[in-house]
Amino acid sequence: MELIDTINISHQGEIRKLMLFVGDLAHLPENEAVDLLVISAFPDDYCPTPTSLIGALNNVGISVSELAQDKEVDLRKFSSCWLSKQFSKNGIYFKRILCFEPKYRGLAAEVVGDIFRSLVPFCMGNLLISQIAMPLVASGDQGEPEDLMLDALIEACFHWLSEGRLPLDKIKIVLHENSDIQLLKNTFQQVKKRHEKVTESINPNFKYDIFVSYSHKNKTEVDDFVAQLHKYKPHLRIFIDRLELRSGASWQKHIFEAIDSSEKIICIYSPDYILSKVCMEEFNIAVYRHRESEHGVLFPLYLYTTDGMPTYMKLIQCEDAREGNNQQIPVVAKNFIEQFYD
Repeated sequence: MELIDTINISHQGEIRKLMLFVGDLAHLPENEAVDLLVISAFPDDYCPTPTSLIGALNNVGISVSELAQDKEVDLRKFSSCWLSKQFSKNGIYFKRILCFEPKYRGLAAEVVGDIFRSLVPFCMGNLLISQIAMPLVASGDQGEPEDLMLDALIEACFHWLSEGRLPLDKIKIVLHENSDIQLLKNTFQQVKKRHEKVTESINPNFKYDIFVSYSHKNKTEVDDFVAQLHKYKPHLRIFIDRLELRSGASWQKHIFEAIDSSEKIICIYSPDYILSKVCMEEFNIAVYRHRESEHGVLFPLYLYTTDGMPTYMKLIQCEDAREGNNQQIPVVAKNFIEQFYD
């Protein structure tokens, strides 16, 4: 295989690598051995066509169809992928296959992060996966544009390597020799430059740029707002997932740690928000940080009219997008970016 380019990604004082190659994954050389090979397929279709990686693997004695009949685990309803059981074969320098079948959940470029989400439960267990290799998934027989898929794949790789949710040291993206190598090389370099600029601007004192506190009953509107934030500043590190609820002091401690690891906090007011014990605990911790901060960290957004709101919540000026105003939400997002990042 020929190495084309590399993105070095810093994580807790160590360097992780996202590498771009040209080569043949069915004949992966021993010096490029990996723990896992990612492939892609149409749902439940593992026909070894002449132009697919599945076909190339079949030619070296690895039947994806047979592996699919005895999967280690099937996560396609949740994350578009299934994982094969471990196998060993002379001359083959990977131990398992992760099959990505994006049409189970949406467009390939939109759900490519499912590849990494699928690995989380295994890496939390005893399965050691430190290096993976993959083709430009979904761009062969599935027909997705190569440059679009490469851009989306790099973004997903960068996120999972930099955030450290997986113990990955290297991710190897391997282009087929029949691809438009120059186009894809340029795409890789453009994304690389984009991330180099982002890395220079990231505040090293915080794990996240923004913590979004919201009621899950307002998830649709919140997702729209977060999408708008990313439209104006694509590489914001935004924490939006609800922490696992734990009882007593332990639960409060985990909320505090997540909020304290964020540079800014956005609290999205609604009737469901003030009725939520979790949301109000998040708000109270955010207010405490806001009062201690020289420049303030709290940015409230009024999403739906809320009767009975505690007086102290009204003391901090908020942006108004009532009643879930689809036209106002982009304006609020733009105002936030201009206020804190421009």
